Amino acid sequence: MPHSRPFRLALPGLMHPLLPSLIAAGLYAGTTAYQGLRLAQRAAPDKRLLGLLSIAALLAHGTALYLQLITASGLNLDFFNAASLIAAAVILLTLLACRQIPVENLLLLLLPLGALTALMAQFAPSGTAQAINEQPGILAHILLSILAYGMLTIAVFQSLLLLLQDHQLKHKHPSGLIKNFPPLQTMESLLFGFLWAGWGLLSLSLVSGWLFLDDLFAQHVAHKTILACVAWVVFAVLLWGRQQLGWRGHKAIRWTLAGFCLLMLAYFGSKLVREFILHI
Repeated sequence: MPHSRPFRLALPGLMHPLLPSLIAAGLYAGTTAYQGLRLAQRAAPDKRLLGLLSIAALLAHGTALYLQLITASGLNLDFFNAASLIAAAVILLTLLACRQIPVENLLLLLLPLGALTALMAQFAPSGTAQAINEQPGILAHILLSILAYGMLTIAVFQSLLLLLQDHQLKHKHPSGLIKNFPPLQTMESLLFGFLWAGWGLLSLSLVSGWLFLDDLFAQHVAHKTILACVAWVVFAVLLWGRQQLGWRGHKAIRWTLAGFCLLMLAYFGSKLVREFILHI
């Protein structure tokens, strides 16, 4: 049966993950409030301050994750820990991207996700996932999968912002948030940049799984493999359509959301069923 997360040290001699989890959630919430207030006032947030606050929150989140994930028996990657890890990866990738491209507005959606997953990883019931103590090849597969999910999550949030921007521009009621967006064409180019990067990482993840897993179509992972492969095809068709047919706008957003839903079903859907329904 799932059980509450015990209030104990994750590793002997180290702090409890409760404190950094609460600090991370508080910093994420505070940073979101600051950014939202500035945008509501139709003013751009201070980019340096926004970055520093986000990095501080991410460091606290990373500390909590380290204490939650690393155990004596291996990597504790249960449902909520996995969600928290992917959220942290998404925020890290976005902060790195902010150094080169104008994607700060994504943080308004991603930082609350970080706060929620950090709290859920600390307080939600634990699943029944076994600790992972595998060879480097398997760990590389897991890392590539997390990076792929992270990059494609960014693409989905970018597509939602693009949808909001397109809607408000068409109805000629741009809000403070929209007024701080780059031009629509730039937003669309950023979306496809994230999609290309995410699809490439997903390709590497599938290849590494084929190389290092004993049987990609074993009973307990077959559905995950099939859904991930279908998602790969969906993203491949979308990128082909962009290159060959000039797909953009709502069609691109629909295909992005469809591929992402398949990918989330492949990983989180199967983890949810296995850990909280079947208890295996």
